[in-house]
Amino acid sequence: MHQPLDTASSRMQTSKFGKSKGLWKLLSESSLSEAFDALGISLLLTTNPSIQYTAFDQLKQRLLKRQLKEKTSTNSSPEALSAFSAFVLGAVAKCIATFVTYPAIRCKITIQAADLDDNNETEEAESKKQKTVSGALYTIWKREGLLGFYKGIEAQILKTVLSSALLLMIKEKISKSTWVLLLALRRYLFMTQTRLKSA
Repeated sequence: MHQPLDTASSRMQTSKFGKSKGLWKLLSESSLSEAFDALGISLLLTTNPSIQYTAFDQLKQRLLKRQLKEKTSTNSSPEALSAFSAFVLGAVAKCIATFVTYPAIRCKITIQAADLDDNNETEEAESKKQKTVSGALYTIWKREGLLGFYKGIEAQILKTVLSSALLLMIKEKISKSTWVLLLALRRYLFMTQTRLKSA
């Protein structure tokens, strides 16, 4: 549903200074296929949260196992991470997910930013070539080399890591609190049921 807005936003952000069109003008002048540029890559990028949560869970399990081995007084496993540990693991997990999916993000932006308004035929041919995934990959490789696939990753990490780390930290605290509340509710219901049977 939001793909045309995403495409328009990318075009507005990457247009040359003074040549940016308004949102409504971009949306009304674009064809339906142009509005849905890079839809396939956008669908591929839905794997980013999956990678993030998988990495977080794997890191969490390793940390909890290590804490259990270090704990000699009791054999019980810690139920949840500390807030700081959850924050750090969330940040690391988001960095991993961003690093894995960033070449697809660069291709998506390259496809969406390809501008067909120029009158020069060679630039128009180049722009049409960039509208495909293989064309975008080739253009990035040709112009910038291997490191071009990670151009701007610092800004992307700064943009997403803090919010993701906070989200996972809060999720850990909420899940621990919810578990305690459910156990208390279960105990209360069990006690009430026992009292009703004995009465």
